[in-house]
Amino acid sequence: MLKKIDHIAVAVKNADEAIKVFEQVFGLKCEHKEVIPDQKVKAATVRIGSTNIEFVEPTDPESGVAKFIEKKGEGIHHICVEVDDVNKELKALEAKGVALIDKQARKGLAGMIGFVHPKSTAGVLIELVQKG
Repeated sequence: MLKKIDHIAVAVKNADEAIKVFEQVFGLKCEHKEVIPDQKVKAATVRIGSTNIEFVEPTDPESGVAKFIEKKGEGIHHICVEVDDVNKELKALEAKGVALIDKQARKGLAGMIGFVHPKSTAGVLIELVQKG
């Protein structure tokens, strides 16, 4: 069951610079920064109400985010939706014939995560997250 939008991720060349812009222009504050080695990104977040904007910077030129920026430029990368149980949702989606990037939940910045392939969701990369 989809609960709410957790965050919108923006692929950027430099997360620190992107955060600086949002701090200066909108008065927002960076809440969290972390390098996520297995995803080959550095991530930084700002909060607006109950939703975060997550800036993801590639740390490896062969990463998915680096390839995204190379192909499409900086911009919205994915939408993350909070769910009660990522594995349960992934199994239910797979049973419906939805193409998945992840068949099992894995650790991410926001909790346990799993990605749905954009070819099954009108070109939008969807991340599912299970908090806690």
